[in-house]
Amino acid sequence: MTAGPVLIGLKGLTLNADERELLLHPQVGGVVLFARNYENPEQLAALIADIHHLRQTLLVSVDHEGGRVQRFDQGGFTVLPPPSCLGLLYDHDAQAGRTLAERYGWLMAVELRSVGIDINFAPVIDLASAQSDVLAGRTLHAQAEVVSLLAMASLRGMHQGGLAAVAKHFPGHGGVSGDSHHELPIDERSLLDIEAADLLPFARLASNGLEAVMAAHVLYRQVDCRPAGYSPFWLQTVLRQRLNFQGAIFSDDLQMQAAAWAGDIGDRVEAALAAGCDAVLVCQNQAEVGTLLESMEKRVDPVSRLRLARLRPPRQGKPWKTLRHDPLWQQARQSLARLEQEVNPQLPL
Repeated sequence: MTAGPVLIGLKGLTLNADERELLLHPQVGGVVLFARNYENPEQLAALIADIHHLRQTLLVSVDHEGGRVQRFDQGGFTVLPPPSCLGLLYDHDAQAGRTLAERYGWLMAVELRSVGIDINFAPVIDLASAQSDVLAGRTLHAQAEVVSLLAMASLRGMHQGGLAAVAKHFPGHGGVSGDSHHELPIDERSLLDIEAADLLPFARLASNGLEAVMAAHVLYRQVDCRPAGYSPFWLQTVLRQRLNFQGAIFSDDLQMQAAAWAGDIGDRVEAALAAGCDAVLVCQNQAEVGTLLESMEKRVDPVSRLRLARLRPPRQGKPWKTLRHDPLWQQARQSLARLEQEVNPQLPL
């Protein structure tokens, strides 16, 4: 059975009967895991194996950026410093910043692959700005060129570790102060201003093997009347045509408040898919997921399904118990443990 376009959330540490039924629905293409699904690496590996046993084609994904957005931050996984530390290091020593960014991506990838994760919603390639509290610590740098260099290094590391990357939040979330979990942020900049800055890292990664992009729940009012995740202009004209991006496009979670612009959950899913998303995230309310799946028209898009299938890792990850004894893993872990201590603690992370 091929995978559908909807990625759902799970309630706990194991699959319950209702979730098993949902995961067999043809419109479901995978799961998004959260801290509520994690106790330790062994439990997580067992949960993911159970998911893949139900349907091998299901994608298992996570938001594991490092810093304060790190779902598995106890019981063995490396506690990654905020990505902004890499930018601070780059300002002090550019070569060291790029080297450690690659090591950061590799360590993140091999740990996630060791338990069976297929894709990670990282790196964040929004530009840092003082006005965006929701992105504090999560961005690499304020300058587009530096973000591009560090993101490219992180991408190389993730690929070496066997994991697909999902750059976010297209076309750039750094120019707004609002948190899309709670409101629809509005960016008043012109298309020329966005093209001259925020789009540059996306363009660089799109031409260098980036597998996927996540669209922003942000309204760029001077460019289009629709938020980016519902906008054919942003997703098809700009991302597909102008940037020639060939990978998969994910919506952000459609149960976030900003996504309510399009209506109820069915309207949101239809709007996102019609705009050009290959997959949509519906992560929190399972009752709403069940209603959605019952009402969705059968949708088979061979091109989208091929894009999503290509996200599956090409090889098995090294098991967690073996990984812990790998000298490269130990060295990378030590390097990143020193990173946060070495950057100026008075600078915002």
